[in-house]
Amino acid sequence: MTTGAALAAGLALAVLPGAPTPARAASPRRAAGDGRPPVRLVLPPPSGPHALGTVSLHLGDRSRRDPWVAARPVRELMVQLWYPARRAAGRPRAPWMTGRAAEVFQQTGYLLPEYATLPHTHARAGAPADMSRGRRPVILYSHGHGQHRNSGTALVEELVSHGYVVVTVDHTYDAGQVEFPGGRVERYAMPPFTAEDDDPVILKAVDVRVADIRFVLEELSRRVRGRRDPRPHGLGGILDLSRTAMFGHSLGGATAASAMAAGAPVAAGANLDGSLFGPVVATGLRKPFLLMGEDADNKPSWPEIWPRLSGWRRHLRLTGTRHFSYTDYETFMPQVAARLGATDEQLADFIGPLDATRAVHVQRRLLLAYFDLHLRGRRAPVLEGPSARYPEVRFIGGAG
Repeated sequence: MTTGAALAAGLALAVLPGAPTPARAASPRRAAGDGRPPVRLVLPPPSGPHALGTVSLHLGDRSRRDPWVAARPVRELMVQLWYPARRAAGRPRAPWMTGRAAEVFQQTGYLLPEYATLPHTHARAGAPADMSRGRRPVILYSHGHGQHRNSGTALVEELVSHGYVVVTVDHTYDAGQVEFPGGRVERYAMPPFTAEDDDPVILKAVDVRVADIRFVLEELSRRVRGRRDPRPHGLGGILDLSRTAMFGHSLGGATAASAMAAGAPVAAGANLDGSLFGPVVATGLRKPFLLMGEDADNKPSWPEIWPRLSGWRRHLRLTGTRHFSYTDYETFMPQVAARLGATDEQLADFIGPLDATRAVHVQRRLLLAYFDLHLRGRRAPVLEGPSARYPEVRFIGGAG
C-alpha cells in the first residue's frame, strides 16, 4: 500500500473512538533518500488586531491519583495559555508543539520528519500580556481523543487575535503525547474500547476530562484570587473568569457538553463534530450550545440531545468538510499531500472537498461570532440563518 492510500484508509478510521488516530497510527514510510526536502508547514495568520503571547503551565491535582496510570499518585496536566500580548518582536515565536513531544508525534504519525517540518505559531513565547483593555473573556479548548492541546491552533489563534484568552488542555494519557518540564513525555495509555455509546472506558474518559476541566478552572481562579500571577507578569490580571466558555473537537466537544451539564462554570459551549456520551444526552443543557460538524448525518446523539437543549442552540453542517476538518490537519494536509503521495481524492476523503483555506475561514468566523454573542453580547448575523456570503453553512436547527 502506498503512503497516499494508507493516508486515506488509515486516517478515515480515526473518526471512530478507539481506532488509530493520526497521532498514533502506524504509517508506511516512503524511501527516505528520494532527495526531496521535507515540507515546512505553516499556520494561517490570524485576522484580528491583537498580537499573541503564550505560556505553558504544569499543574498537579493532588486530590486525584491518575485514573489511567495507577503508578502516578497525582493527576498531572499541561495547559497552555494564549493571550493578547504587547508587541514583543524580540521574543521567539512559540513552536506548534514542544520538542520532545514533537519527536514522538512525528515518529508515530503521518507527518514524519522526512515529509514535514512542524510550524511555529504566531504567538511570542512569554510575551508580556496586554493589560491596556482590562480583563478578557476566557475560552477553554479540549482536544479530540488521541490528539493534543495544539490540535486546534488555527482556531485558537484567531480567537486570541480578537481579544480572548484561550486555555488549551492536554488530557494526559488520553492525548497522544504530553511533554512535561524536564523533557519527560507521557504517551497515550487508555485501554481499548469500542464505538458503543455506553462503553465504560469512553464514559470514564469523559468523566476524567470533566474533572480535568474543573481543576483547571479552579486552579486559574486560585491563582487570580491569590495574586499568584501566571508568568509572564500581568497575565493573571487579564483573566475574566466570570465570562468563561468552552469548545472542543470530537471527544473534546463531548467534554464541553458534559462539563457544562456537571455544573462547571462555563457560560456557553461549542462542539466541533463530536459524538456525545453519558448523562448529558438525556438531561440536555440550559445554557447556549453550538453543534457544528461535517456534512454527514452520522451522530445519533445530536438529534437525541437536540430537544433537550433549552437555551440558545444551533446545529450547523459545513458542506464539504470531514471529521478532521476541525483540526489543524485541515491546514497541514494540503501542504504535505503531494510529499506523501496522496491524490486529491484521498485528501478529500480525509478533510473533505471544501477548499482548506475557505474551511478554516468559515470555522473561524462562526466560532468568533458565537463567542462574541455569548461572552460580549454582540449581535451575530452569521448565526441567524443562511446567507449568500456563507453558502457552505447549512442550518439544520436553531432557537434563541
